[in-house]
Amino acid sequence: MTRVACIGECMIELKQAGGGLFSRGYGGDTLNTAVYLARLGAGVDYITALGDDPLSDEMIAGWAAEGVGTGQVVRLRGKLPGLYMIETDDKGERRFFHWRESAAARSLMDLPETDGILNSLASYDVVYLSAITLSLYGEQGRERLFAALKRARERGARFAFDTNFRARGWPDLDNARSVFRHAFEVADIVLASTEDLLPLYPSESNEALLARIPGGEVVLKLSEPASILRIAGTSHQIKAEPVTAPVVDTTAAGDSFAAAYVAARLAGAGPMDAARAGHHLAGVVVCHPGAIIPKAAMPAKLISGFTKASP
Repeated sequence: MTRVACIGECMIELKQAGGGLFSRGYGGDTLNTAVYLARLGAGVDYITALGDDPLSDEMIAGWAAEGVGTGQVVRLRGKLPGLYMIETDDKGERRFFHWRESAAARSLMDLPETDGILNSLASYDVVYLSAITLSLYGEQGRERLFAALKRARERGARFAFDTNFRARGWPDLDNARSVFRHAFEVADIVLASTEDLLPLYPSESNEALLARIPGGEVVLKLSEPASILRIAGTSHQIKAEPVTAPVVDTTAAGDSFAAAYVAARLAGAGPMDAARAGHHLAGVVVCHPGAIIPKAAMPAKLISGFTKASP
C-alpha cells in the first residue's frame, strides 16, 4: 500500500444546526484531506500535535475509526486543540471564525519529537501539506520543515503542496509570498486555485499565476467549475461535471479535490483523470454540510478504475 503523510492542524468544528444552535465536530484542511485519502484506499498518517484533553482523545479515536494513522501525533500536557466556527450563506459559501492562537499544533516544529518526525518523512510516498500548515510555524520551523522535505525527495518521496490561503494566518503578505515561492520551488505537485493566489497576486491572469509555479505538475482550480492542468509544460483545461444537487456548504471542496487527485495519481491515473476525480469528489462534498461527508455519500469506485497512467 502506498503511504501518505499529511501535516497540519485539526480543530474543533462548530457548524450551524438551526435555531441558533451549533453541532460539534472536528476538521482542518489537511485532516479533511487525510480522511478522504483513507476512504479512497490510501495508507495515510496524520502528523500534528494535540493536547492531553478529552477533545483531543475524541479526535484521535475518530481519525483511527476512519483509518487514518495516529502514531505520529504528539500529545502535549496542558494544551488544547484550536476551535473554529463555520457560518454559511444561502448559496453555501462559508465564512470562518477561529480561536487557535495557543493551539498545540503550533508547537510541532519545536518539540523533542520534531527531529524524529521530520526524518520519518522520507519513508512516505507522498508528503502533503498546505499553506495553512506553513502559517502555523515561525520562520525557523518552516526552514526545518523545508529542509526535511528536500531530504525526503532525495530518497524518492514526492511533496504535494496545496495553496490553501487564509489571510488571517499571514499578516505580512510579503512574507506569505516568500514562503509560497519557497514551497513552489520544492514541490513536485502543486494544487492551487485562483481563490488562493489572487489575494497574493492581485489582478494577474491565469497564465501569469501558473507562470509563478515552476513545478512540472500543477493544477490551478478556477472560479468557474473547471481547472487548468499543466503537466510537462503543456496546459489542459479540465471541466467539472455539473453539480445537480443543491450546494449547501463549500467547506472542504478543495481538501477533497486534493485527496482524490493524490489518491488517483497513487493508483496509477494520469494527471487529467486525477483532476476529473478531484472535481467529482468535490462536487459531492459541497452538497453536504460540514467538512467530512457521511461515508455512505462517498462516490463508488472513484479511484479503483485506474490501472495505468494516462494523459
